[in-house]
Amino acid sequence: MNAPLPASSATALQKSELQTQVVQALAAHLPQHALLYQTEDTIPYECDGLTAYRARPLVVALPETEVQVAAVLKTCHALNVPVVARGAGTGLSGGAMPHTMGVTLSLAKFNKILKIDKRSRTAVVQCGVRNLAISEAAEPYGLYYAPDPSSQIACTIGGNVAENSGGVHCLKYGLTLHNIQKVRGYTMEGEAIEFGSDALDQPGYDLLSLVVGSEGMLAIATEVTVKLVPKPQLARCIMASFDDMRKAGDAVASVIAAGIIPAGLEMMDKPMTAAVEDFVHAGYDLNAEAILLCESDGTPEEVEEEIGRMSEVLTRCGATAIAVSKDEAERLRFWSGRKNAFPASGRISPDYMCMDSTIPRKRLADILLAIAEMEKKYQLRCANVFHAGDGNLHPLILFDANDPDQLHRCELFGADILETSVAMGGTVTGEHGVGVEKLNSMCVQFSAEENEQMFGIKRAFDTRELLNPGKVIPTLHRCAEYGKMLVRSGQIKHPDLPRF
Repeated sequence: MNAPLPASSATALQKSELQTQVVQALAAHLPQHALLYQTEDTIPYECDGLTAYRARPLVVALPETEVQVAAVLKTCHALNVPVVARGAGTGLSGGAMPHTMGVTLSLAKFNKILKIDKRSRTAVVQCGVRNLAISEAAEPYGLYYAPDPSSQIACTIGGNVAENSGGVHCLKYGLTLHNIQKVRGYTMEGEAIEFGSDALDQPGYDLLSLVVGSEGMLAIATEVTVKLVPKPQLARCIMASFDDMRKAGDAVASVIAAGIIPAGLEMMDKPMTAAVEDFVHAGYDLNAEAILLCESDGTPEEVEEEIGRMSEVLTRCGATAIAVSKDEAERLRFWSGRKNAFPASGRISPDYMCMDSTIPRKRLADILLAIAEMEKKYQLRCANVFHAGDGNLHPLILFDANDPDQLHRCELFGADILETSVAMGGTVTGEHGVGVEKLNSMCVQFSAEENEQMFGIKRAFDTRELLNPGKVIPTLHRCAEYGKMLVRSGQIKHPDLPRF
């Protein structure tokens, strides 16, 4: 069977002919309203939350049943047409960006909570259920779903599984992977597949850990069994101000070194606190160079003891001011700024690119100071917010996408942050995924042999590489071209890259 045409080499006639063929084939399995292919209907699907990169899909399919999902996949497999799964489109790495010669499979209609079991503390939900909706449904049972990305009001559990999303409470409660028990779905060939089990363990290889975070490259998830945890009796939050970035970074490491695992440990720099305070009026200290939000939850006795211990550590590390939430309303107000960091940034800049790298906690101050120098180098502003407890950075580079030069400088700025993170002992992504945004940076972190091993895993599930192709794993050719650019520009070199 012929391979699909590369999107860049297909002519308008070839696209039109393929579109007609795909629509006719899918029409046998989907109602007319579930097939979108006119330009005005497909434009809303051309990007996810990473708006700097766009592509219009050939066709958008909106199945309503698992039978229809299987049929779409079988049809596309027979036609050798790529498929890109899409949830709410809140991703920030271009993972759901369409293939121009492929089908975007929207799972938005899979939005039912199928079962909540208070005895096993689990919920069975369809992939299109919103993250926050799970906790809302579990609340009457005194339970909730712990991972809480900032986009939890809109992002779906299927997307969380694809990206292994975290949130402000991931330090204590873990990422999506640690809160998922089972995933059901379909392979590219339309065959049903299941990862994990209803039991606490399963025989054979741990394929659940493989599919969570695989960015829709191995299978399409349609149903997820999540773990629920009891709501704590009490939660209180410390807001600590620092007049020096290094002091704040050292305070994060000191809290963990003291044997304390807060429910949340977040950090924001001065530009970010100014942006969010103007937006939500959370009561942030605008004179501080950085603020930390440190939360404790549990019984009242546990919270009182932990808040006291954390306050002592923060004071010893040079905090200039410490405020502790007096009630639930004030706690939520403290967090409102952190939860609204991204929309607040959208108010002060036409566009922003949110990076997502992870470094050792002890290097927090180093990376922030390095980013400050990069602002001068690339002549762009950057506001920083991140999951300080696990070293997961979220620098937001502010730019105007309508200016090609600014977009180019923004891309170079982002790559510099990622490569500097790797040089400091970190990794290019923590929870947003690689998508298309970090493909080049993957060449810096992984060797050609390691990338080929990842391709080998993909081929084991998707022989023809039709699920979300061109994402996550860079080809040897791409890394070779990127290696030439690194050598020419004198940027960070990596021993695994080819030399020219």
